[in-house]
Amino acid sequence: MMSRSLAFGALAAASLTAASVAYAARTADVTGVWMSEDGRTKVRVTDCGGALCGRIVWLKEPIDPKTGKPRTDKLNPDASKRDRPMLGLQVVHGLRPAGEDRWTGPIYHADEGMVIQVSLVVENDKHATMRGCVLQVVCKSERWTRVD
Repeated sequence: MMSRSLAFGALAAASLTAASVAYAARTADVTGVWMSEDGRTKVRVTDCGGALCGRIVWLKEPIDPKTGKPRTDKLNPDASKRDRPMLGLQVVHGLRPAGEDRWTGPIYHADEGMVIQVSLVVENDKHATMRGCVLQVVCKSERWTRVD
């Protein structure tokens, strides 16, 4: 089973890259690969029609210790998707601009098998902060670093 930190990392990394695209509008292209604060997940963020999309491209622990096989999206509420590999999984599904340095929208949180709303704020061309809330009650912020 994937750790909460890893799943949130994937989610946050995706969100972070969205923030980087917002920064690109001001200075340089910041789409690319971002690492989660805990260093366990990397997500490649791309522009998809003016929004941001992102896929997991690296996991510090790609093998599930319980099965000895690559990690999968086993908590997905749709049983037909539970065998999807985590590597390559799209976790950012169209974050939209919400200001000069901010993007908002849904991210798939694989560790919980749910979609949550996030807000990304770009600090500079190397860092961004993502804040996501589950049921508007449990919220968490993380700082992400561009690695490419």
